[in-house]
Parts: sequence; C-alpha cells; structure tokens
Amino acid sequence: MRILISNDDGVTAPGLAALHAALADYAECAVIAPDQDKSGASSSLTLDRPLHPQTLANGFISLNGTPTDCVHLGLNGLLPYTPDMVVSGINLGANLGDDVLYSGTVAAALEGRFLGGTSLAFSLLSRQPDNLPTAAYIARRLVEAQSRLELPPRTVLNINIPNLPLEHIRGIQLTRLGHRARAAAPTKVVNPRGKEGYWIAVAGDAEDGGPGTDFHAVMQGYVSITPLQLDRTFNDAFEQLDGWLEGVL
Repeated sequence: MRILISNDDGVTAPGLAALHAALADYAECAVIAPDQDKSGASSSLTLDRPLHPQTLANGFISLNGTPTDCVHLGLNGLLPYTPDMVVSGINLGANLGDDVLYSGTVAAALEGRFLGGTSLAFSLLSRQPDNLPTAAYIARRLVEAQSRLELPPRTVLNINIPNLPLEHIRGIQLTRLGHRARAAAPTKVVNPRGKEGYWIAVAGDAEDGGPGTDFHAVMQGYVSITPLQLDRTFNDAFEQLDGWLEGVL
C-alpha cells in the first residue's frame, strides 16, 4: 500500500505530522503539502507561476502551492510511483456542511479521485492539538479498513472528529452534509497609510444541523463520516427546467 498524504494547514502543521506518524508503519507514505497555511484554498490550481518542491529534513515535500497542487503533482510525476490512495489532514478545525466548498483539506482528497480507492479527509473540531492522538488513532483505523470499501469511483469520505479524548468518543455515524447560516460581515481594517482592507469573518453557525447531519453527530460526540462525490448535478431540477426552457429559442 502506497499512500499520498497532504493537507491545507501547511507542511509543518502538527496534524500532518500526527497523520503521517499514525500511518507510517502501515503503508509506504509520501507527504506533499503546502509550504504555508492554505486553508480555504478549495480546489484551486496554481497556473500563474511554476511550482518548486523542496524536500525537508524529515522527508516531507514542501510545495509553494495549494493542497490541490500538491496532490496533482504527486499523482502526475513528482513521485516515482502512483499512490494507491490519498489521505488528507488532520485539519485543525471542522469541515462540516458548506465548509466542504472551501476546504483545502477536502479538496486535496478530491484530487485523489482519479485513483481506484476512496480518498479520506480528516478534520478535528479544534484549533488546538490536544486531542490529535484521538484523531490519529481513528484515522489509522479507518485507513486500515479502507480496503474493504466498494464505493463508486470518485468518492471521498469527509471525516470530522469531535475534540474529545478517545474514551469519550461515542462511536461513528454516517451523515449527510448540514448547512451553515450566512457568515458574519467581513471585518474592515485600515492600515497606517489609510488603505482599507477586509478580513473574511468566521463561518456561520449551523442552520441545518439536526439529526442525520454531520453537525449533529459531532456535537453528540460521534465521529461523522459523509460520503462526497464530485458530480453536483441537480437532477431533480430537470423537469422544471424543461418547462422553463420551452419557447426560449
């Protein structure tokens, strides 16, 4: 088994080191990660400049690009082999509901969709690393079990882990994505020279977070696993659109 590991918190992030340590004795692991925090990069590729990989003392490869860049290069020639699967994380912070639209952690896993196996994206519901051992243990267990999966091609599992010691985790629940309310307004700032700027505000609270959602599961102490696919076609809208388009041309 050969695993490509990436993240969006950056190549020196503690969650990346914890994930690699959890998997290193199970599989041949290559790590390619951004040289800085790229949270919110989504599935963006860097097309306006060349990318320069650098191998660090610990063997991790640092790249001046996005999480998607990292996996893209890893699958297309940067490594001397093609990995069997992609594992992303462990992100410090949730990737619930609408977060998957922006998440570099999820995007790295999505870029692994070209491989035969299911890609996994791991997030811990905390900005602090205190319970990273919990997340690392769960990541190891799920990666070990991945070979038994028979999911359709291009499927990704988005996995969110409560910020709890392992003995307080209540189990695992399969969930759908919930939805967040609209985020707060950006925060306006003015630099010493009078130039205005804006900080993007934190994500909105859960608006659709009832039973069955990823929000609800993690708040109840369960690991949430949500299967994702790249195809976002709204098939149920076809009938209404057919009628709407009649006579347009």
